[in-house]
Amino acid sequence: MVDLMGLERAASIEDLRLRAKGRIPRFAFDLVDGGAESERNMRRNAEAFEEVELTPRYMVDVSKIDTRTTIFGQTFDQPFGMPPIGMLNAFWPGADLTLARLCKAQNIPYTASSASSTTLEALAYAADGNGWFQLYVSSDTNVTEGLIARAEAAGYTTLMVTADVPAAGKRDRDIRNQLAVPFRFTPEVIFQCMCNPRWALTSLKHGTPNVANYADLLQSATSYAEVQKTLITPGFTWDDLKHLRERWKGRLLVKGILHPQDAVTCAELGCDGIVVSNHGGRQVAFGPPSIEALPAIADAVAGRMTIILDSGIRRGADILRARALGADFTFAGRAFAYGVGAGGDAGARRAFEILQLELVRALGQLGVPSFEAVGPSALSTVRAATP
Repeated sequence: MVDLMGLERAASIEDLRLRAKGRIPRFAFDLVDGGAESERNMRRNAEAFEEVELTPRYMVDVSKIDTRTTIFGQTFDQPFGMPPIGMLNAFWPGADLTLARLCKAQNIPYTASSASSTTLEALAYAADGNGWFQLYVSSDTNVTEGLIARAEAAGYTTLMVTADVPAAGKRDRDIRNQLAVPFRFTPEVIFQCMCNPRWALTSLKHGTPNVANYADLLQSATSYAEVQKTLITPGFTWDDLKHLRERWKGRLLVKGILHPQDAVTCAELGCDGIVVSNHGGRQVAFGPPSIEALPAIADAVAGRMTIILDSGIRRGADILRARALGADFTFAGRAFAYGVGAGGDAGARRAFEILQLELVRALGQLGVPSFEAVGPSALSTVRAATP
């Protein structure tokens, strides 16, 4: 049973994170919670939002708040959605489908990861028209083409290509935990599972999580490291993206953009949008926070393509900060993950409620009754980051 009273007392996404930490074995919690190397980049993602100040305006009628926004011709009820997170069922069993169904119920987009623990077909069915598909371009063209063909057959009309994994990130927590996929049931892993019986029993019910979309590849590989070599493509270039744009007939987004010139090139190649993201601080340990990279990118391509901001959003006000600096939409991956880890379906709903209620409150306090009316005029100052 889920402690619903405990979830109601969760006042913030951080509260949900702490609750999830107490319910999940360390090796599984660190899989989502951890970042690259010292994790400075991951921490800076969230901290940098607090350096963006907005100036409230008063004597404005904010009795009715409208959080709806339209992108790619589709109107969503909130200006935030779920980005791709691989192997999320290892964090909490059944998380993929839980979040896909939540996104459909709340009319926000859900992005199925190539590395999800649930097949892209099952997630398309659960998201029911609100599903996007994220693609890791493989060094094996047959693998890439197979995923694209499956995505087309499943009815996805938006493809999100991840560009920021030319080399695997070094995540120290995973190394310390000796993480392997499929999981190796070492004495330490067994002990952690025994200390978290609810996670263990739920995992037994759902089965050992794996990378469902690469089932055939996993069967023939000698190790997960071998699979990763296939998924990571150091040779992925702009020419490859051009060919992919020609191949995919639906909307095409590129995720992982941090430099204005890269954003311009995406626009020139006919991409429909970009996701300004540093992979949640999980890949590059030395890059800028996404929110700091956003303004220059918005200056370069605003009006030419849709700009989505990902990485570091923990508060409803963060969504307004991103909007004021040039984003059309946002993603809040870890926020939703912490929710489902804190309480399954009910926890996922609580994460959504926290962000949605904070967003409504922030719009009212800002004196802007509509999300789409938020713009640069809301900005006060952007304090320089501490060296």
